Amino acid sequence: MCGIVGYIGKKNAVNISIEALKRLEYRGYDSSGVATLTDDNVLYIAKKKGKIKELEKVLPKFDSSKCHIAIAHTRWATHGEPTEINAHPHTDNSGNIALVHNGIIENYKSLAERLTENGSVLKSQTDTEVLSHLIGFFYKDGVDLEEAVKSALKLVEGTYGIAVVSSKEPDRIVAARKGSPLIVGIGKDEYFIASDVNAIIIHTKKVIYLQDEEIVTITKDGFDLSTIDNVSVQPEISEVDWDAEDSDKGSFKHFMLKEIFEQSTTIENAFRGRFIDSLGTSRLGGLNMTTQELHKIKKIILIACGTSYHTCILGKYLIEKMARVPVQIDYASEFRYRNPIIQEDTLVFVISQSGETADTIAALREAKAKGARVLGITNGIGSTISRETAGGTYIHAGVEVGVASTKAFTSQVTILYLLGIRLGRMRNLSHGDGLFYINELKKIPAKIDLITQQSERIREIAKSFVDSKNALFLGRDVHFPVALEGALKLKEISYIHAEGYPAAEMKHGPIALIDEEMPVVAIALKDVLYDKVFSTLQEVKARKGRLFTIATEGDDQLDKISEEVIYIPHTIHELQPLLSVIPLQLLAYHVADLRGLDVDQPRNLAKSVTVE
Repeated sequence: MCGIVGYIGKKNAVNISIEALKRLEYRGYDSSGVATLTDDNVLYIAKKKGKIKELEKVLPKFDSSKCHIAIAHTRWATHGEPTEINAHPHTDNSGNIALVHNGIIENYKSLAERLTENGSVLKSQTDTEVLSHLIGFFYKDGVDLEEAVKSALKLVEGTYGIAVVSSKEPDRIVAARKGSPLIVGIGKDEYFIASDVNAIIIHTKKVIYLQDEEIVTITKDGFDLSTIDNVSVQPEISEVDWDAEDSDKGSFKHFMLKEIFEQSTTIENAFRGRFIDSLGTSRLGGLNMTTQELHKIKKIILIACGTSYHTCILGKYLIEKMARVPVQIDYASEFRYRNPIIQEDTLVFVISQSGETADTIAALREAKAKGARVLGITNGIGSTISRETAGGTYIHAGVEVGVASTKAFTSQVTILYLLGIRLGRMRNLSHGDGLFYINELKKIPAKIDLITQQSERIREIAKSFVDSKNALFLGRDVHFPVALEGALKLKEISYIHAEGYPAAEMKHGPIALIDEEMPVVAIALKDVLYDKVFSTLQEVKARKGRLFTIATEGDDQLDKISEEVIYIPHTIHELQPLLSVIPLQLLAYHVADLRGLDVDQPRNLAKSVTVE
């Protein structure tokens, strides 16, 4: 998996494809490749391990008047190591077909055995090469490329987003999807294939989001859309509502830093227009549920992966306190395999920044199969989750380029806070309570700006972590998931092993790790649990642990036991995580940058995990 692009039109297809791949570099990858047809319809393929700049070094200059079709790919290894031979595109036995693929072909071994018996010579370790040979097997006299692709895909088990070209049909690209995102971009006398809108946004805002088991053939004159079972499909053309400039890092050194600083704006975008002050409640019309239907809900299940899972943990605290509705949280990757119990009057939310997370989509489908009403919370407009759920809410965070999610986390938390208000007002919250929660949220963006102004001081603190091998993050109640998130950020981009714990759990095991080498980051804000957290920190100090704390402005106690204290503005308990997470994001960023690492593209990670 990772990035797919394709182009057919009047411009230089290779140049456009390479430029489009660069716009997908943020997703993470380990090799890249491109296929085009020369002016005498010979298939030309170039592949290289490493960054796209390595691929550019081996590419000849193509005549812009003759190079009008290309497909290209960035690979994040699933089957086989990151090598040139495993990189995409892959060809069939004849060398007439080139294919790029995101996803996993689950039955590739059995298909490979059958193909080998029929004379195919497989050279790579990938499942993708098997698919290219399978298409080649069906691509015989009298069969066009689209029909060969359809025949092959009917035998495939697993997920795919593919683009295919053939030297026999030099005027077309065939693309199809199942479980892995793929779009068609519509330009003027030109058409695009991409796995992500960001790849082609500088060329067109008109796109078609392919549905599962749909196949499209594009030429410079148009496109034909159907299913792999030959049912014609009426295309739905969407207009992308953001600009290419939104994915530019501007004056910031890295996208991640830009996105941390954007959170005062993105949180406001998440709640803008969603308050009904006169009723002391929130408006979430996209849920597509009446007040009566929401009132009947007796249980909520929140499902996600990674950073979004930490959002779910925090959502449990918020919704249960504000609405008194029991909340269950699940890792999406585990949910579908444990035969979950979903009772009547249970509402399921799946949460994913991209809306394309494979594990989360699988959990969504399992919940629907169990008869649940499933809603989505996502940033991905037109994504699989937004299409397959019964309703939901967009977080409106804009393009998040950094692989380590930051602004999506706080925007998701904001939406769950709004959900808590909405459900709470139907149950136990008074008008005054609801209005109080609303007004406190409105103050958060300005307070975040005060925290990001401390970025350079946090960079100085980060110098104390640069040579560390391990770190602990501690928090209680709503700050436990923030501790998990802070540890995850440090792991993701600095490669320092870090763990988050509920502060009171430290004495049940992790305290054995404390010594003079171990940095301990603790969230200790002024709230009802402050004294208990302070006692835990005394335990750390007694064992010579290096203590770094996040504290409320005006607290004069923590600096007596801490190596460093980062002060943040006061807010109500329920909203403190929106503030306390910001210095942890900045800390992780600066540690990684000081270590000279690629902050936006950490090793082994991909922005949107579209395989299980």
